[in-house]
Amino acid sequence: MTHIDLLINALTTLLVTIDPPGLAPIFLSLTVGMNRQERFLVARRGTLIAFFILSAFALFGNGILSLLGISLGAFRIAGGMLLFWIAFEMIFEKRNERKEKTGEIAITQDQIHNIAVFPLALPLIAGPGAISATVLLSGPFSATIDRVQLILVIAFSLAILFSFLVIAERVDRFLGVTGRAILTRLLGVILAALAVQFVVDGVKSVWA
Repeated sequence: MTHIDLLINALTTLLVTIDPPGLAPIFLSLTVGMNRQERFLVARRGTLIAFFILSAFALFGNGILSLLGISLGAFRIAGGMLLFWIAFEMIFEKRNERKEKTGEIAITQDQIHNIAVFPLALPLIAGPGAISATVLLSGPFSATIDRVQLILVIAFSLAILFSFLVIAERVDRFLGVTGRAILTRLLGVILAALAVQFVVDGVKSVWA
């Protein structure tokens, strides 16, 4: 796999895991009663916080694994299984139900001005799936310049997510119920294939 292929794979994996079209309607439910400017501020703050979280795992995730005595191969297998479960939820429409429940809990327990931190940044954007994917993707990017490129990929992915959150109302109206269902299932199939590849790579690494 060439370096360009690795970057494309990283971008695809992050976009599918973060799921901007799927988060747009959840974001609307979290920000009910807010005007456009308030939603913009919440989206910006939540995206920035998620960026710093994912960047930290991109830089130090492997070091944390080494400290805990966990091989990258083992983490690839575990992360691949987790991503496959997320893909399963996406295909069978379980993920949005869970996210909507998380959003409802947050609205009753937290003040509106803190919603960018929880649940938007954590766990809706930088959730277990995105964190696992980031650590897995950081494996081949060992050099400093490679890590910088991976962080740029993370930034680009979150910039796309931010644009979806800003135009969430338009996206929701454009896709409709049928469009969201089709897109979510399609992304779920792609993520399932990527998850299987992670497991295969992890098994090869462990056996090697």
